[in-house]
Amino acid sequence: MIIFLSILGVIGVSASGPIMAATAAPVLAIAFWRNLIGAVLMGGPAAVSKRAEFAALRGPDVRRLTIAAVALALHFVCFISALKLTSVAAATALVCLQVAWIALFNALLGSRPQGAVVAGLGVAFLGVVIITGFDLSLSRDALLGDLLALAGGALAAVYQMAGAAARKTMSTGTYTSLCYGACAVILLVLCAVTAQPVTGFSPGAWAGILGVTLMAQIMGHSVFNHLLAVMSPLVVSMIILLEIPGAAFLAAVFLDEKLPAGTYGGLVLILVGLAVVIRGQQRRRGRRPVSGSTIETQPPALGGD
Repeated sequence: MIIFLSILGVIGVSASGPIMAATAAPVLAIAFWRNLIGAVLMGGPAAVSKRAEFAALRGPDVRRLTIAAVALALHFVCFISALKLTSVAAATALVCLQVAWIALFNALLGSRPQGAVVAGLGVAFLGVVIITGFDLSLSRDALLGDLLALAGGALAAVYQMAGAAARKTMSTGTYTSLCYGACAVILLVLCAVTAQPVTGFSPGAWAGILGVTLMAQIMGHSVFNHLLAVMSPLVVSMIILLEIPGAAFLAAVFLDEKLPAGTYGGLVLILVGLAVVIRGQQRRRGRRPVSGSTIETQPPALGGD
């Protein structure tokens, strides 16, 4: 059963990039509807069963939620924009660097990283250089997409770190309903400011929006959240990394996406580097408790989205 759920989760998160790349709707609209539908489907029941928890929220909780929601909204904007400019494979691999960004942010906050983490970051960075170098030879748009995907990964790291702090004082259901709901509101405001429509799309576009929500949000992330309760976080993190080759494979099959051979080499280096970073973080987490000034988070259940 666990193997089946793991495969299901990988398929769900891997399909996210290809579906959003193929969805003929504005970037902000895709992000808005995905978060709004996700908030209703995943967080709606909490609004009924967790009323006391909602009432108990205090200023620090609101600040953490606000940071998480803003970071998540901007993450989706960057990632979906990247999917429209560069390859699905490159965008997915670069946004999955959120694991590396967390390690880097923790180091900047005063946490001395393990040697394995530093080595893994170096290998992943080499993969980034290779991918961006090949994309620069293709077009400036592809390079811009790479940079947006990198920014999306950094924003995902901020979202995860703020969310980890917020969930110390609230349940997952409460956090999900508030964060996704606030994210949807932020994205709706951005749609209004930039005059991007949120309705009037073709049936195919609506199918894509619904598909990415059900595949990534429900089938993908929900499965991994369940697996974190029954499996080692290290194992779950390693399984989630399969999103990188999974997205590349689905894009090649369904979108006929062909990449230079060197780009695939960069994908492999990022995959190996992130695996080393995750193992290094797990060793550190197992040896000593979290320091007061540093936020050590669980491996991501977010993935590349």
